[in-house]
Amino acid sequence: MKLVVVSAGLSVPSSTRLLADRLANATAGRTSAEVRVIELRDLAVEIAHNLTNGFPGRALADALEAVAAADGLIVVSPVFTASYSGLFKSFFDVLDKEALTGKPVLIAATGGTARHSLVLEHAMRPLFAYLRAVVVPTAVYAASEDWGAQGLAERIERAAGELAALMTGLVGSAPAKADRDLEVVPFEEQLAALRG
Repeated sequence: MKLVVVSAGLSVPSSTRLLADRLANATAGRTSAEVRVIELRDLAVEIAHNLTNGFPGRALADALEAVAAADGLIVVSPVFTASYSGLFKSFFDVLDKEALTGKPVLIAATGGTARHSLVLEHAMRPLFAYLRAVVVPTAVYAASEDWGAQGLAERIERAAGELAALMTGLVGSAPAKADRDLEVVPFEEQLAALRG
């Protein structure tokens, strides 16, 4: 099983990479997944060349293949101007449009203030929905004040558990008893019963 982490952090050290590593460790602890981290800053020039000439360089081609072959994906971007970074978006722009279809993805972001936390729901989740990925319900945002504060570790664990469950096929493998016993009544019958 393969877990690929895409980190769009630009600095070294990077809070984006730190969050990516914590999410990867929490997910790998629940699965037998082999983890590979892709640092987009190392691929920036090749991504730009691919956008202009249509051909990926060797390192970028390897990263794109790794993402396509992954059983699960963790994607983390810093927030710039109330959205994910341009480098982050450019990487997914050069990825084959079918590469993420049905693939479990955990989305996460970092920023200087909690005011940018909606980037997860208004920018990242729609991007991966468009790419037909299966985005886990819990997204993780870490503002500067979140490091060392209560709540971040719990959000990381919850999101990692959801991703691990999707990767290992534990979600939806057996319907709950209540679901099996559920009777579907056509709308017309329900309406007739209300009128009668």
